[in-house]
Amino acid sequence: MPSPVTTAPILVTGANGFIATQLISDLLAAGYRVRGTVRSVEKGTEQLRALPGAAERLELVSAELLAEGAYDAPMKGVTHVVHTASPYSMNVADPQRDLVDPAVQGTRNVLMAAHRAGGVQRVVLTSSMAAITDEPGSDHVLTEADWNVKSTLTRNPYYLSKTLAEKEGWRIVEAEKTRFDLVVINPFVVIGPSIAPSLNASNQIFVDMLKGVYPGIMSLTWGMVDVRDVARAHQLALETSSAKGRYLCAAETISMREVVGLLREHGYGQGTKLPSMGMDHAVGDVLVKLTSHFQPSGIGSYLRTHVGRVPRFDHGKIERELGLSFRPIRQSILDTMVDLKRWKHLAG
Repeated sequence: MPSPVTTAPILVTGANGFIATQLISDLLAAGYRVRGTVRSVEKGTEQLRALPGAAERLELVSAELLAEGAYDAPMKGVTHVVHTASPYSMNVADPQRDLVDPAVQGTRNVLMAAHRAGGVQRVVLTSSMAAITDEPGSDHVLTEADWNVKSTLTRNPYYLSKTLAEKEGWRIVEAEKTRFDLVVINPFVVIGPSIAPSLNASNQIFVDMLKGVYPGIMSLTWGMVDVRDVARAHQLALETSSAKGRYLCAAETISMREVVGLLREHGYGQGTKLPSMGMDHAVGDVLVKLTSHFQPSGIGSYLRTHVGRVPRFDHGKIERELGLSFRPIRQSILDTMVDLKRWKHLAG
């Protein structure tokens, strides 16, 4: 295991987010001091304050992501930063205002504050597979060299926001000749147990399946990764001095049919509206794409670019360079289901 990289607090933005809470838990367990930024230190921070080690080594401070200069004070005395804060929504009223601007400006504000601070050595940025592709094809194996070049404000605008935010990060490092280096983690669909009671968008997939949101079993195949592995990837990116560039972070792919079968096999089909009608064929794909135009724009564009496609990717770089190993995704799904019941997102 790498040695602790700093005795100074590690700054984690968006501290009450799904990935960030797990990361903070891990950092505290490893003996680090953590300074987490949140919108309000009074609201939604109970689980963070209850973490082992939090009373002694966790400091929560308020910082508004879009306010210029808001991160100057939190950045004081910091040598390592993890920037996880970013908006997530598939459907917004104004994609530029609600997704792109917050993601890009937030990244700019955090990285420029790190640059001005002078003592920051490394920033780890939480990006996404959305910055790698928005239309995976079975004829191409995705790697860190790939960039999403198709998303627009009308086509998968969330994907556009993640792409532009990551590009802004790399632009700042080059243009400002920063003293810190930038390492980027690009996770696929992040699932798993949650430290906080809020329901993240990826785990929502399983809740929706059981509540009848999906009309049938569609030709959707997701690349998935456990949040505990994503948090571990961030910690390793902090601790591994040779870490460099981007790291694709995904365990394996699983289709909607396989997920439905797994849930049914473990008793989650009884008394639920788990989809059963097969739509995962050529005719079903056409029907889903046609009806996608009647869905909210974000969901519609997602369906048109993902139905019938099976993502392929190479996660060898993160395994080789950071030493990360991935949990089996089926076990992660089952762990997620137990956790969803624990937080009462599912009956039972």
